[in-house]
Amino acid sequence: MTVVADVVRPDGVARGVVVLAHGAGGNRDAAILRGYADALCARGLVVARIDLPYRQERPKGPPSPSKAAADRDGIREACELFRDESEGPLIVGGHSYGGRQASMLVAEDSEVADGLLLSSYPLHPPGRPERMRTEHLPEIAVPTLIVHGTRDPFATSDELADAVGLFTAPVQVVEVVAPHDLKPDKTGVAELTADAVDEFLLNRKDRYG
Repeated sequence: MTVVADVVRPDGVARGVVVLAHGAGGNRDAAILRGYADALCARGLVVARIDLPYRQERPKGPPSPSKAAADRDGIREACELFRDESEGPLIVGGHSYGGRQASMLVAEDSEVADGLLLSSYPLHPPGRPERMRTEHLPEIAVPTLIVHGTRDPFATSDELADAVGLFTAPVQVVEVVAPHDLKPDKTGVAELTADAVDEFLLNRKDRYG
């Protein structure tokens, strides 16, 4: 499997590494991922925006449920590839589908990453709240930051609050008035997220010493 990524690196010694995967309809060039990368790099982090394996196979179209395990393997490989870029923590995550697959990977193996960043986690398909994607959440053993838009059809704020209660690891939520794509050019969500990553994930004395 090949890792396809755009990587930004800060000047000087990196404080940590962030690996981000895109949503179902996008790729590594998605505006929200570029916004996160710029803001996080400015805070001293190496950031790798990756194309998931299904996107490497075809330039358009949604992922196939039958290939989800391969997408998780792609995230794992990217984490292994970029882990040595810094002696600091490695944070993995992504937007929507990419974040969901990262969360499932971390639930399966907590050694993959030291922290989790979930951007617009797709808690359920739009209009289908009976189909919650929460089974694995109690198995996540690393600190998790969730970025949520209040107008997201994939999760209401109340539904997300209930889901947060399922985690056994520490969770922080950053909420902005935005739809599922979070409108990074209008909401300042990238800067808010980078601040929260700095304060909540990077500076955790209980996990990183």
